[in-house]
Amino acid sequence: MLQLDLRTRLVVWLLVPLAVFILVTGWTSYEAAQQTAELIEDTALLSSARTIIEDIEWVDGSFTATIPPAALELFASPYKDQVFYKVVSGHNRLLTGNPDLATPPQIGTQPVLFDTTLDGVPVRAVAFSRELYDSGNAERVVVIVGKTQASRHGMLADLWRPQLIRECLMLAFVAVLVPLGLAVELRPLLKLRDDVAGRQPLQIEPMHAEGLPRELQLIVDAINQCIAQLKLHAQAQRQFIADAAHQLRTPLALLDAQLQYASRSDRDETQGWNALLGARRSTEKMKKVTTQLLLLAQAESAPRRTRSKTDMAAVVASVLEELIIAAQRSNIDLGAEIDGDFMVAGNSELLTALVTNLVDNAIRYTQEGGRVTAAVGREGETVVLHVIDNGPGIAADDRARVFERFYRASASTEGTGLGLSIVREIARLHDGNVDLGPGPEGTGLTVTVRFPAWTSAEDDHETIASRGQC
Repeated sequence: MLQLDLRTRLVVWLLVPLAVFILVTGWTSYEAAQQTAELIEDTALLSSARTIIEDIEWVDGSFTATIPPAALELFASPYKDQVFYKVVSGHNRLLTGNPDLATPPQIGTQPVLFDTTLDGVPVRAVAFSRELYDSGNAERVVVIVGKTQASRHGMLADLWRPQLIRECLMLAFVAVLVPLGLAVELRPLLKLRDDVAGRQPLQIEPMHAEGLPRELQLIVDAINQCIAQLKLHAQAQRQFIADAAHQLRTPLALLDAQLQYASRSDRDETQGWNALLGARRSTEKMKKVTTQLLLLAQAESAPRRTRSKTDMAAVVASVLEELIIAAQRSNIDLGAEIDGDFMVAGNSELLTALVTNLVDNAIRYTQEGGRVTAAVGREGETVVLHVIDNGPGIAADDRARVFERFYRASASTEGTGLGLSIVREIARLHDGNVDLGPGPEGTGLTVTVRFPAWTSAEDDHETIASRGQC
């Protein structure tokens, strides 16, 4: 069934129930026609027996049985059935008729209908009894009338066959009309298929829903929403590749020039050594840019559901331990304000990258002898991370643009221009947000990141999940 095409499956689903319905109704119609034919035949037999028994009289102390023509005319039909009768007195004396016609063993005051055979031919018969009185004497008389079944079978066919033919014609009509209707109704779907099949590999455009049935319009709308998301993702990927190519082109060109300069034979060792040192710096910058680009790509494509209970205080403490040496080189006071555990639903690796970028930026842009502080607290149902420095800060006009890729508010310090872009993407992945503001004394910069706090409902969900894994 699943290997058939949609049109064939729909035809099967329509025709099979209809065929079963016709089969059931045909059988019930046959039963009803059979009951009707039997009722009509039995009524005719009983009427004939009553007509005959009413003409039986006492004459000179004995019965006289005369068969009126009307009693036999009741059975006139084009099927030419044979009619049999006999009249028997109470002493089992045959008054008239065919002696071979069977008599039922029990005859009461009510007519008895029964099936029998005569000369090997099936016969339907009725036995009707009546007591006749004469001069105080009473004697029972039994009239038995039977006939062959040709008219009964003919009546059954006349009643049932036309209805069966009508139902079969209806089934044939539906079998022809349904595929035709499906071909017409599925034409928009085939047109939609051709629209999709005829597209170029990079043609990420919405599908047209005009002229489609309402059910298909809902499907097309859902597909168009998916196409819109794919288009945004493709645009982001193309922009990412373009930005990466632009940022890597400069250090690669510089590295090539430095290596060429170092390899020239007319340069002394000092100049060659300086050129190699420059090449090393270019290589380190390219390595850092590549690392940041990969981290940004990871932040943009990481699934939202791969999150677990994470302590932001522990994340901040581990980052500060790694960056303490870099702060000491610049004589910067690196400190933390953490009091307690502050749990969020997150990816510990990405959250570590977020804090690292913020603290590293603060260290690099803060002047020698400055101060950088990382603080974690809670505001209601939100865990708040502050990274505060007393450096030059960021002008209010530049605070919105610094989240753009490769944008740098200051050219005095080396950087990739990706740090805050990475921070924003990781925060967005964790349903958080990032704000920039001045330092506590109006100087420097305060970066504030807010995350939804871990809830007890998430605790229960994680417990159930861990039990399921066990």
